Amino acid sequence: MGNPFILKEKQGSTQILRLNYPEAKNALIMDMRLELLQALEDAEQDDDIKCIILTGEGKGFSAGGDLAALKEVNPLEGRKRLQSSHPLMLKMLDIEKPIIAAVNGAAAGAGFSLTLLCDFILASEDAFFVQSFVNVGLIPDFAAMHFLPMLVGRQRSNELMFLGERVSAEDAHRIGIVNRVVSSEQLLSETIEIAEKLEKKATAAMGMTKKIMNEHLNKDLKNLLEMEAQGQDICFQTEDFKEGVQAFFEKRAPQFTGR
Repeated sequence: MGNPFILKEKQGSTQILRLNYPEAKNALIMDMRLELLQALEDAEQDDDIKCIILTGEGKGFSAGGDLAALKEVNPLEGRKRLQSSHPLMLKMLDIEKPIIAAVNGAAAGAGFSLTLLCDFILASEDAFFVQSFVNVGLIPDFAAMHFLPMLVGRQRSNELMFLGERVSAEDAHRIGIVNRVVSSEQLLSETIEIAEKLEKKATAAMGMTKKIMNEHLNKDLKNLLEMEAQGQDICFQTEDFKEGVQAFFEKRAPQFTGR
């Protein structure tokens, strides 16, 4: 058995979960998604755990989807990949314990989307966010089309999703994506400090607040997730997707044709 794709560390009543695939910039491969879901379910059942921190091992948070695996994926497999991740997304919203993202570098594509499923986002000064899907001929997934407009509005979301440009941690804070920006050296300690403050609150009431608010605000989320899987299914069949992935690995600008 190889190394785990999720590293777990308990500090007091806080469970720290680290995405652990640094050689691939913590790409969200399927095994990692399944391990993260299991880690969240374990934390949910542990009454000693009051708060969860999600961060990345190495120099970045997550580069998003595993393009190497998607390179040869057929449309049906691609759709099933997204659908198999729905339990993870819903668990992050349903678990009655706050999840804090400590973004320690690049949060790209689905890595960016993953942060939006968390209850708080702290970012290091050198972190950046990018909705990079359009750059490889795909649509945003991991529920970004639901949560990003909720945070920054439709026009700003269009800008981020259609242009696929990097947003610095400071700009992400300015437009309402990030709660706080801190130095790289202090990111984890400040995140733990917030977790410790949360642990001293009425955790049952806080958990119920999260549950009710998410159920109220996200009534159409399951429908969006299915539409997202269908839309990505279509994108996997396009020439633009094949060109986008090839250009990514060849480190050149893609030449899209709209087909």
